[in-house]
Amino acid sequence: MANLATTADVSALIKDGMTVAIGGFLAAGTPELLVDNLVANKITELTVIGNDTGFPDKGIGKLVVNRQVKKAIVSHIGTNPETGNQMNSGDMVVELVPQGTLAERLRCGGSGLGGVLTPTGLGTVVAEGKEIIAVSGKEYLLETALRADVALVKAAVADKSGNLVCRRASANFNPVMAMAADLVIAEVDRIVEVGEIDPDHVTIPCIMVDYIVLAGKGE
Repeated sequence: MANLATTADVSALIKDGMTVAIGGFLAAGTPELLVDNLVANKITELTVIGNDTGFPDKGIGKLVVNRQVKKAIVSHIGTNPETGNQMNSGDMVVELVPQGTLAERLRCGGSGLGGVLTPTGLGTVVAEGKEIIAVSGKEYLLETALRADVALVKAAVADKSGNLVCRRASANFNPVMAMAADLVIAEVDRIVEVGEIDPDHVTIPCIMVDYIVLAGKGE
């Protein structure tokens, strides 16, 4: 059963230098309260895994602007000019990963697999330094698995066991982030009793969730 917690409770769980996976797609489905908590606590030297770096004032972008990220593993940085500035100046390392490949690397990390073979990126800068493996006469890049120390995910509803329901497209990267982390903290808008969520509607099962934090006034 997941633990009901406050931001103060979970603050001590995230340390400088950790790898943190953060759900969201252009800040939609991003746990803004938990990100703000990282900003407030000035956790630094983070390696952040996300679909993108959000915007300067939203999502992962707030961490970038505050210079708390040493490396970002993402598929897109175009909506946050500060990410590009820090990448070009050498203040932050950016590993750009094709979006589907990023999802599969996380899925591999959560499934105990070493990596995935994909043709995406062959013949481009994506392939630099990576192993190429031939299968049945066709070449593939070996993209290694990704794991995080902590995943911060967002859901609309949780039950008291920690089963999560993400609203429509806000699910995006949240499920694979939860799969691939040693510790999962979920920010939720509402908490209900066990049994109130239809099992068919569960987006992230409780077995993956360690802490739930109620957003807004209820927090």
